[in-house]
Amino acid sequence: MTGRLLAASAAMAGCLALMMTLAGCGGSGAADADTVKIGAYSVVNEVFHDGLIPAFKAKWKEKTGKDIDFQESYQASGAAARSIVNGFDADLAVLSHGGDMESLAKAGKVRSDWAAGPDKGILTNSLVVIGHRAGNPKGIKDWADLAKPGVGVLYPDPKTSGGARWNINALYGGAAIAARKEGQSIEQATADPSVRDLLAKVQVNVVNMDPSGRQSMANFAERETGDAVVTYENEILLRGKQGKPIEYVVPPATLLIESPVAVVDGSVERHGNRALVEAFLEFLRSAEGQKIFADYGFRPVNADVKRPELPQPTTLFTMADLGGWARVEDVLYGPKGLWTTIAAERPAAGAQGR
Repeated sequence: MTGRLLAASAAMAGCLALMMTLAGCGGSGAADADTVKIGAYSVVNEVFHDGLIPAFKAKWKEKTGKDIDFQESYQASGAAARSIVNGFDADLAVLSHGGDMESLAKAGKVRSDWAAGPDKGILTNSLVVIGHRAGNPKGIKDWADLAKPGVGVLYPDPKTSGGARWNINALYGGAAIAARKEGQSIEQATADPSVRDLLAKVQVNVVNMDPSGRQSMANFAERETGDAVVTYENEILLRGKQGKPIEYVVPPATLLIESPVAVVDGSVERHGNRALVEAFLEFLRSAEGQKIFADYGFRPVNADVKRPELPQPTTLFTMADLGGWARVEDVLYGPKGLWTTIAAERPAAGAQGR
C-alpha cells in the first residue's frame, strides 16, 4: 500500500511539474482551445483590438455560450513574419504583403496554397497615398513632386516594414507608368532609366526611415517631421476617425495594397483551436467583418460590402503588373537591387551617420 501511495505521489508530482513547464497532463488544453493568438502587422492594431475582436467575442458568446480570449502581437510586418518563423506560436498571421506571407509558407508555418480561394488569401485592400501638410503648401499632387528640392519625405525602412515596400513599389510602378511607351507593359517600363532617377531623387529627400509605417505616421503627424508621408490610405483615414485629420492626395497612378491572412497550422494543431480560429477568419471575411474594416479606413475585399466614397486614381496597378512579389523582391531589394543600391549611395537624411 505504501509503495502504491509513493508511486501515486511521484506520478502526481511529475504531472504537476510537466503542467508547470509544458502545460502538459491536460492542464491548458481547454484554455488553448478557447484562445486565439494573433501575429499581425502594426497597422491593423486598432481595427482588430477595438472593432473586430469585441464583435466576434460577442457573436461567439451568443452562439456557444462560451467566453473566449485573444492574445495580440503587433509589429512591423517583416518583424512579425520573422517572429512566427522563429517560433512565436501565433494561430493567425495577418501581414502587410504576400512576400512576408510567402516567407511563412517556405518555413512550413502556413500552407503553400495560402493564396488559393476566391479572395486569393487577401483580407484587406487599401491604396498607397501621399499625406501632406494642411493646405498643401508644397503643391504635392504626384510622385514626381516628392523629388523636388526642399520637400521633406517620410516613409519607413523596407528592411523591416511591409508598408515601406508598398510605398517604394508604388513609386517604382508610378514612375514606370509615366515612362511607359506605346505597347509596353508596366513591368517592361520599369527598366527605363527615369525610374531609377525618380527613386534616387526621392530617397535624397527622405528625412527619416522608421522601422514601421505606424511610426512614420507618428513622426509626421505628432512630431511634425517632414512635408509629406507616403503611407497606406487607411492610416490617414484612421487619423480622421480619431479626430486628427491629415490631408492627402491619391496620385494619378498608384498601387493597390493587398494584405493577406493565413492560419498557422502547426500552432492551431498544438492548441486544439482550429475550429475557433477558422470561425474567426470566416468572420473577418464576412460582410460584417469587412464593414468593420471599412469603418477603420480599409477598402473592403468582400463584394457584398458597400465601398465608401473615396477618391479613385486614374490608373490603379497591382503587384502582378510589376511582375509579382518574387520579381520585385529581387529587382528592388535584393543584394544588387535598384533600391538597395540607391539607399547605399544616398541614405535618407535621418539615417546618415547611423
